[in-house]
Amino acid sequence: MNAGDVLPPLEIEITRTLIVAGALASRDYQDVHHDPEAARAKGSPDVFMNILTTNGLVGRYLTDTFGPQARIHKVAIRLGAPNHPGDTMVLRGTVEEVREDDTVVVRITGDNGIGRHVTGTVTCAVPGAAREGHGIGSVTVTLREDDPR
Repeated sequence: MNAGDVLPPLEIEITRTLIVAGALASRDYQDVHHDPEAARAKGSPDVFMNILTTNGLVGRYLTDTFGPQARIHKVAIRLGAPNHPGDTMVLRGTVEEVREDDTVVVRITGDNGIGRHVTGTVTCAVPGAAREGHGIGSVTVTLREDDPR
């Protein structure tokens, strides 16, 4: 693995179920994440995804790409355009740095139909990353509401 390597993209369908389930799982009971009328009353066209769900999806993107042995050490992300039901977010990553201790820094972006939803960097340990010839896995997963996971 080398700096400049591009990770395969991950497309995630943004469903109402994903938004509400993510908010509940992270104990974020703000009404804008589960009540469409409350979200509209506060100026949003519909409910929208919370940052903790996005954070989890970013982590999943890296562990899907690097494998189950990868360990996330630091996530530094910022949200931009909100994720609303019916949209698709595409996560992309580029390796910025590979350290001798097998720590990898990845620049992450996530785009949806209105713009850039998330940007940031993630630092993770990937056993063997610093070895010559260690490549990036090729995993493309699309989450759908009927996905049994």
